[in-house]
Amino acid sequence: MEECEIKNLYNLKETIASKIFEGAIYPWEILPKIEKFIIELGNTLNLEEYEKIGEDVWIAKSATIAPTAYIKGPAIIDKNAEIRHCAFIRGKVIIGEDAVVGNSTELKNVILFNKVQVPHYNYVGDSILGYKSHMGASSITSNVKSDKNLVIVKNGTKKIETGLKKFGAMIGDNVEVGCGAILNPGTVIRKKFKYLSIIISKKSSTSK
Repeated sequence: MEECEIKNLYNLKETIASKIFEGAIYPWEILPKIEKFIIELGNTLNLEEYEKIGEDVWIAKSATIAPTAYIKGPAIIDKNAEIRHCAFIRGKVIIGEDAVVGNSTELKNVILFNKVQVPHYNYVGDSILGYKSHMGASSITSNVKSDKNLVIVKNGTKKIETGLKKFGAMIGDNVEVGCGAILNPGTVIRKKFKYLSIIISKKSSTSK
C-alpha cells in the first residue's frame, strides 16, 4: 500500500507541522497526536510573528480572521491564512500558510497544509489535507462509520487496520474534490491523474 504512505501523498516542506510526521509511515498515524503537538509547537512560536489568544490558540499576525469566526484551542493559524465569516474551528487544528477556511466551514482534529482551500460549507474532521488541495462547495469528510466499527483502509483486496474509530480522509497534495462529494471514513486520495472520480456515499457513514 505504498500509495497510502506519507512520502507519496505530501510534501512535508509545505506545513509548519512537518515534525509530527517523523517516524510515521501512514498519515492517519498522526491523528491521535495532533492535540499535544499543537501545544508543544505553539509554545515555541515567535511572538513577534504570532499572537497567543485565549487558551492554546496561536494566530499569525498576518492572518485574516473574520470577527464572526469561532476558534477553540488548541489551534495554530499560520501566516496569511484567511478565516472567513462563521467558520467553526472546534479545536486540534493546524491551518497552513495562505490557506482559506470559508463561510460556515467546520474543522476538527485536522492539519491543513499550506494553500489548502476549504472555502464553502465544508466539514473536515480527523483528516489531513495536502498542499494546494481544494474541497469544492459542500464537500465533506465523513469520519465515523455508521456501524461505529474501527476504520479499515482498503485498496482492492489489500487492507490496513487503522485502530481508529474516527478517521475522515487523507487528501494528498494538489487534489481537487468536487462540489457536494461525501468522502467515506478512511478515504485516501492521491494526485495521480488529471481527473479523479469521487464516489459519493449514501447512508454509510456519519460525521461527529
